[in-house]
Amino acid sequence: MLAAEGVSVALCGRDAAAVEQAATAIGAAPIAADVSTAEGASAFVREAREILGGVDILVPNAGGPPPGRFADVSDPAEYARAFELNALSTIAMCSEAVPEMQARQWGRVVAITSLAVRQPNPALILSNTARAGVTAFLKTLAREVAADGVTVNSLQPGLHDTERLRALTGGTPVDTSGIPSGRVGTPDEFAALAVFLCSELAAYITGTAIPVDGGAYGGLL
Repeated sequence: MLAAEGVSVALCGRDAAAVEQAATAIGAAPIAADVSTAEGASAFVREAREILGGVDILVPNAGGPPPGRFADVSDPAEYARAFELNALSTIAMCSEAVPEMQARQWGRVVAITSLAVRQPNPALILSNTARAGVTAFLKTLAREVAADGVTVNSLQPGLHDTERLRALTGGTPVDTSGIPSGRVGTPDEFAALAVFLCSELAAYITGTAIPVDGGAYGGLL
């Protein structure tokens, strides 16, 4: 959707062939990179900067750690791996990209986290923990760089029709009884909000963490 709006896009994935195919389909620059480590995340931004001539928009979005409850995660090191994947990767990308945005007095960071930050999923304790941590980082960063023309926001997806959701459910039909909209969301519905937050019109929106969940989150705040 960003590419369709005329943005020069670089995207990455661990599988060089897969990312080449995905990038070719939308006219983007493919980068083979593994953002599950801080160094891999930083390297992605550096290569994107070299290819594009600069990075004005950053959309950090690493995959999720394995599912499980507290009783399933016996090794504390699993939390460290989840934190590196879902928090340190975003922190590393921001550390690489945001100073350049500040120097230009314009930039957008739109991180993809999870509705579990507000309403923890009992089956995803690793993701709940790591994504809550990176949300605190993003809120703090937003307040520090707002005066430099850089906005920092995050989107918290609920259930959307993605490969990740199908993997978690084993391909069985999704229970939508807890979603007031009565259905799972589409990738395009999610992307539309992300693209808006990347735009000039969204210059006065920063430090937010927005649920995109068909009304599933039941809290007042």
